[in-house]
Amino acid sequence: MTERLGGGWGSRIDRSQRISFTFEGRRIEAHPGDTIASALAAKGEWILSRSFKYHRPRGILTMAGQDANTLVQIGDEPNVRADIRAVSDGMAVMPVNLRGTLLRDRGRVIDHLGRFLPVGFYYRTFFSPGKGAWLKFWEPIIRNSAGLGTVSLAPAPQRYVKETRHCDVMVVGAGPAGLSAALAAARAGAQVMLVEREPELGGALTYARFAEDHAEAEGILADLRAQIDAEPGIEVLCDAVCNGRFDDNWIPIVRGDRFIRVRAAELVLATGAHEQPLVFRNNDLPGVMVSSAVQRLMRHYGVRPGERAVVYAGHRDGYLAAFDLQDAGVEVAAIIDPETEDRDGFDLDLARRGLTVLRGASIMEARGTRRGLHLKAVDIRLSSDRLRTEACDLLVVAGGYTPGYQLALQAGARLSSDASGTTFAITGLPAHVHIAGAADGLSNLIRVLRSGEIAGQRAAAGLGLTRLPAETIAPEKGWRRAPQVNYHPKGRDFVDFDEDLQAKDIKNAVADGYSELELVKRYSTVGMGPSQGRHSALATARIVAGQTGRTLADVGITTSRPPFGPEKLGLLADTTPQRYRHTALQGEHLAAGAQMQPVGTWWRPFLYRGGESFRDGVTREIRIVREAAGILDVSTLGKLELRGPSAAAFLDRFYTMAHAKQPVGRVRYCLSLTELGSVMDDGVAFRMAEDHFYVTSTTGAVDRVFAEMMLQKTIWGMDLDIQNVTPAFAAINLTGPNARKVLERLSSDIDFSREGFAFLHGRVGTLAGLPVRVMRIGFTGELSYEVHLPQSRAVALWRALLEAGEELGLRPYGLEASRILRLEKGHIIIGQDTDALTTPDELGMGWALSKKKPFYIGKPAVEMRRSLGDKRRLCGFTLPDDLVTDVGESALVLRDGHPVGQVTSFGHSPSLDRWIGLAYAAPEDAVPGATLRIRSFTGREVEAPVVPLPFYDPDNTRQEL
Repeated sequence: MTERLGGGWGSRIDRSQRISFTFEGRRIEAHPGDTIASALAAKGEWILSRSFKYHRPRGILTMAGQDANTLVQIGDEPNVRADIRAVSDGMAVMPVNLRGTLLRDRGRVIDHLGRFLPVGFYYRTFFSPGKGAWLKFWEPIIRNSAGLGTVSLAPAPQRYVKETRHCDVMVVGAGPAGLSAALAAARAGAQVMLVEREPELGGALTYARFAEDHAEAEGILADLRAQIDAEPGIEVLCDAVCNGRFDDNWIPIVRGDRFIRVRAAELVLATGAHEQPLVFRNNDLPGVMVSSAVQRLMRHYGVRPGERAVVYAGHRDGYLAAFDLQDAGVEVAAIIDPETEDRDGFDLDLARRGLTVLRGASIMEARGTRRGLHLKAVDIRLSSDRLRTEACDLLVVAGGYTPGYQLALQAGARLSSDASGTTFAITGLPAHVHIAGAADGLSNLIRVLRSGEIAGQRAAAGLGLTRLPAETIAPEKGWRRAPQVNYHPKGRDFVDFDEDLQAKDIKNAVADGYSELELVKRYSTVGMGPSQGRHSALATARIVAGQTGRTLADVGITTSRPPFGPEKLGLLADTTPQRYRHTALQGEHLAAGAQMQPVGTWWRPFLYRGGESFRDGVTREIRIVREAAGILDVSTLGKLELRGPSAAAFLDRFYTMAHAKQPVGRVRYCLSLTELGSVMDDGVAFRMAEDHFYVTSTTGAVDRVFAEMMLQKTIWGMDLDIQNVTPAFAAINLTGPNARKVLERLSSDIDFSREGFAFLHGRVGTLAGLPVRVMRIGFTGELSYEVHLPQSRAVALWRALLEAGEELGLRPYGLEASRILRLEKGHIIIGQDTDALTTPDELGMGWALSKKKPFYIGKPAVEMRRSLGDKRRLCGFTLPDDLVTDVGESALVLRDGHPVGQVTSFGHSPSLDRWIGLAYAAPEDAVPGATLRIRSFTGREVEAPVVPLPFYDPDNTRQEL
């Protein structure tokens, strides 16, 4: 069955060509330019999906991608909006949220169980005490029901592109107001970026009927398009969505697989208006559409939306939609007008059209065919209070509009309305943001065009290109009806189509004590689906106002947050291929058989394979370090040079330990805090001269530390120079009982003897003929030296060390062995054993806080937080082999059945032949001799004894060799 209209309809389709795709395995023919929904409708297929909660049949509602009714799956891509996704040849489309087929969905049985699933059901199920069995029954059902479609876990095959752009004026929306604004700004000399989410310019001019004679709007559209094409100062982006407005007019634009970040000096919002559906019983049946959806189907795609229609005319556009239906050959059985009399200024010639108008009437209920697959009739309450049933397969709803307020409110503006919710105003726009057209409450085409022109001139004036226009366009008091309010006693009167929420759900949420709109939203989930409240916010506010005896102005609206539309995760992710950095020793690691692994932004050796299992390989490398000597590439460490008369005083303020009196040639541990007293980073500071320090930081925090240093230097006005020299220097850690012997085999002007080079000392000189900076420090607990030298000389030194130490058992070791070695000594890893709230006291590192200094960053906060007492402490624990199953990092630590912390580091220690770990626990449990209760990933709870730290060599005798 074909529903295509004849010539003159279907401006976006190419009737000269045919393509095909499959829907639920069935072959569907289409024309280039069709969307999935329009092509299906042209074949008489009006059901596109099943609803989220009740699995009710759902079809076209807005035809503008503003609802969840049309979500489908294409291959691995879920949540595709079928009403705006263009068809491509060979596309395979599947409906979502099914238990069977689209026409025979077994999940529809839940529609009959709605009274057992009241609003807030999910929260009550998960949080009600004493209902363990009930929770165990419902939890898997609820979790399996979450989400629509299927997400592929394979890497995305497509490439995502990111751009950063600037423009003088950005105009969002290319309807009549947006086109006029772009032209006015460009003619004043501005470079304009015109952004439109539709595939063509024109907005409502491409489908709406602004007057009884449609020719006038068609002529205006053609003229505006010609002027845009002729204006060189306008860049047009169609099929592009402005997904938010951030400070200083920073605008993210999504255009397919391209993410464009634009900074606009001036912003014009010509974002139009969103047509609102009505609330009545079975208002979600396929065949019930808003008037703009019907007009889009006919004018854009040449699809007849039905054979016999009933039109609800809550405003003038309802009558104009009825004229379009008549022109397309659709029988208009009746027009429902909620007003009992004509309003002044109503200038449409209804008599000539022969239309039946039912004044003072309202819709009571939509009736569906068997299994509710499509609309078959409408029950109408007449002004006489009689009920009239009108057979029809199309119900057109013109119930009113809300302005496209999302971007304006994200900019800080406010939305207000009259008591009936028919007239809206956006006020309080910040500087450099302007609004025009339907978004500003206008509907008369001439006034819309003029408002766009004025907005464009105001934007140009903001750039200093022209004078600020004095003219303003007053809000219209146009021909509007207050939308009907018919909440049906039997329910199925949907307020939110995305979440299957009915009027009674909102009323019950208020009755449960949630009288504020933001709380109603969270309790009921209204407005939290794909449409983000575009069609449910106003109706919800009306119900809340009615239930609480307040006005719409008192109730307000929920916060509008970005993004405006969907964003693929690939657009937000870093898509730069092979972004990882390599140290100067990358080739040496590969030649030695290293298994490389990305760590942060670096590619690092994880393990040097020796033919054994992974665990045996790590054990071998640990024993090399404990029994002979090992070398590790630590070139990724952050490295900072501080020079100048104020260098020591600066470090004294920046770090927690004392550096002002640190002797030249000595190395001191560094701990930096945030102003909240939380641990930010650690490292060491080597004082090379009175005015010169060489400071290291962790690999991942160096950029933050450097930025913070530069900020504090400026604030404090101190006399020093700070440079980030991380890329300039390589670093090699040489550790183990034979480490000194290896160094002494190489030519050097540095005395490496125990007496000549003590622990926590540093030296500058040459080694193997290469310039080096050497610090006697280490995290392995063994005799250790950290050698820093220019990147260009790193390979030469690496090879020289391996050659000199070969007979002494020197071998390279990887990151996993390094992790276990430092864990055996109880040393923390910033970002793994710490989080954004960790204090030194929680780590047991009060020793690193100077008690003599009057100030260091974070000291006031540390003292305040100390007075409040700790809620957790980091401690060490052990586990026998038979209890380690599914215990690992991030496993919860419990006290009295409640989470109090988590495991931060865990692994097997070959040196101790047992499993060891670090974990946060309640302070009273984080003491040697106590016991931790750890929940494994399988749900089993195990007991772990707390032991003193460090696990290995508690007297630190081995590092003093």
